[in-house]
Amino acid sequence: MSAQVIAFLILLPITLVFIYAGIHEFQRYKSEGKASYGLVYDEESGTTHVSGIADHEDPYDPDDFDPNNYNDPEVKNDIDPQVETELPKA
Repeated sequence: MSAQVIAFLILLPITLVFIYAGIHEFQRYKSEGKASYGLVYDEESGTTHVSGIADHEDPYDPDDFDPNNYNDPEVKNDIDPQVETELPKA
């Protein structure tokens, strides 16, 4: 096989995926209108992913959240660690 045929066979699936995604996005645009995309935060898994964002919602701002503290038990507690509370003596 020549180099051009091998290159064509490698690029063909990638090209088809981009064409499919373009057609899908065009159909979505015709039915729903303009969309804005951004990061969406999933509280259950502590991860973010790119998704469509509604006009009334704010996109996720990575500066507002530190994912390294997600599994930290001190962050999940409702008690402020700097405020000392007195326990009743029995």
